[in-house]
Amino acid sequence: MIERIAWLHRIESSWQERRILWLCGPRRLGKTTLSRSLGEVAVFDCDVPSVRRDAEDSEAFLNRHRGKRIVLDEIHRLSDPSGLLKLASDHYPGTHVLATGSSTLGASARFRDTLAGRKRTIHLRPVLAGEIGDFGIPIEQRLLHGGLPENLLASTLPEKDFREWTDAYWARDILDLFSVGKRYSFLKFLELLWVQSGGLCELTGFTSACEASRQTLANYLDIFAATGVVQVLRPYATNPTREIVAMPKVYGFDTGFVCHARGISSLRPDDMGGLWEHLVLDELSFHLEDEPVHFWRDKQKHEVDFIWAPRGRPPVAIECKWRSSGGELGGLKAFSTLHPDCARWVVTADRKGWIETERGGIRHVECGIDALPELIAGYRHTGDMESGSGMEPRGTL
Repeated sequence: MIERIAWLHRIESSWQERRILWLCGPRRLGKTTLSRSLGEVAVFDCDVPSVRRDAEDSEAFLNRHRGKRIVLDEIHRLSDPSGLLKLASDHYPGTHVLATGSSTLGASARFRDTLAGRKRTIHLRPVLAGEIGDFGIPIEQRLLHGGLPENLLASTLPEKDFREWTDAYWARDILDLFSVGKRYSFLKFLELLWVQSGGLCELTGFTSACEASRQTLANYLDIFAATGVVQVLRPYATNPTREIVAMPKVYGFDTGFVCHARGISSLRPDDMGGLWEHLVLDELSFHLEDEPVHFWRDKQKHEVDFIWAPRGRPPVAIECKWRSSGGELGGLKAFSTLHPDCARWVVTADRKGWIETERGGIRHVECGIDALPELIAGYRHTGDMESGSGMEPRGTL
């Protein structure tokens, strides 16, 4: 078992802020394994009937485990999961609870209380770029196999596992928690979103292929986002006459499923940049936690992959490049014209650390994915427009 140290630290630090944690994410990401890796915890699998009976009387259950650190795995299987968590938060000050589930809390009618102000939510993600070294595999395998730990370590491309995962997602996560009409329409829409992952999402264009109305697809998209199988990015815009303001971009949650949906069994040079973009998004989402990541596009079709707009700071425009010498920076140039005080970062797969540089007249920071935590922390602290850091540049190819 390979411990996911960054996530263990995230749980421990979050428990310092709130005693009730909600660990969510798609199935087989390793929520159970991660929970069991915590020190001094009692783990209860709510799929087991005896555990459900034991927790039926929430007060008696919490009295038996008063003052402990407990994990309630697959808590949505209980009859009143949010009631138990609310009781623990309000009346058991020495008890710490980590509850796991495949969707965000409150996404379905099963949860009658979202526990606003009582919990911290942790969105578990596929194996991050910073974790790849711990698994001892090349980045190309991470891109093709995806970041579900078992799939990542498979000796051959786990085609059957991708199909079985989709069946289990429908049977266990969707039918259990949501009211969804047609299986075909639902899963076809998900497949098509994965095929065009990273692209703009105009729902009307999917209605015919999915045999569903635009409103039905909008409801499905909300469910996909709530269960973490896609990430929806909203556009960043302050000038509606020149910038896209409404249409979102949608990313599949895992590069392995994106490759499977696209029929990719071996990586080609043209595949690398788009898949690398997914890894950068995961890394940004991990380090920014609850802060949203946006994208930018103007009406002349100039684009910037990601925009981070921290409160009280000018926006950061982030471009993803597989190689440090790859491509022009026309999107950054166009964005800078409308937002001249922005910071500009270019994240590449072949660089370590970060340097300040210039390309095509665009002054920017070029960095490896390993430098994002430092740059994010530095930008929050100093607001330095060029480097986002109060430290000297450090970087190599």
